[in-house]
This record gives sequence, structure tokens and C-alpha cells, in this order.
Amino acid sequence: MSVVYNIVVFLHIVGAAMILGPWIANMKQPTVGPRQFDGAMTQLVTGIILMGLIPVLGQTDEDFANPNYPKLITKFVVAVVIGALAFVGNRQRKSGAAVAPGLAHAVGGLALLNVAIATLWK
Repeated sequence: MSVVYNIVVFLHIVGAAMILGPWIANMKQPTVGPRQFDGAMTQLVTGIILMGLIPVLGQTDEDFANPNYPKLITKFVVAVVIGALAFVGNRQRKSGAAVAPGLAHAVGGLALLNVAIATLWK
């Protein structure tokens, strides 16, 4: 089961890279690209899967016995906001409208915040 967990963590990190990479690459002309939306959905789905695996793994592995639910809920809420903003930005870009720089920076900045929460909150 830990192999499955590690594979899902890998995909979760790939999702973060799909959001952060284009954001950093387009910093001077910010927009929300299609891969950022895909990355947001990857993060959201894999995050939900990880939250579901934690109680199962907690039965056999002490590292998962006491999950930090406030941290996980915070990350989930931020991920939902990222997904919603990426959806809006992607729809605007597809329709030919300019994506507001604030919206594009919110998607990337919140993704960076979620990485910080994951790594710094103990």
C-alpha cells in the first residue's frame, strides 16, 4: 500500500509543477494556461486520494497514525480555490479575453503557498 501512496505523492508533486512552471515562465506576461488547470485538477484529485489513504495506512504504519487534519483541510481549501481560479482563467483565455494578471498570479502564488504549507507546517 505504501507503493501506491508514493506513486500518488509523485503525481501530486507533478501537478504542482504543472501549475508553478508555467506561472514562473510567464511571469512578465501572466496568464493561466491549460496545463495549469490540468495541474490544479491533478493536485485536487491526488490530494483527495492521499487523504483517503492516510486512515488506511495509519492502521499499519505509525507515521500515518496521527494525521495533521488542520493542515490537510487547509491544503484542501487552498487547492479548491486554485482549481476554481485556474478554471476561470483558462475559460477566459480560451474565449480570447485577456486574463487579469492578478488572477494568473493568484493561481501561481496560491500553488506556491500550498507547497509551503506541505513542507513547512509540521
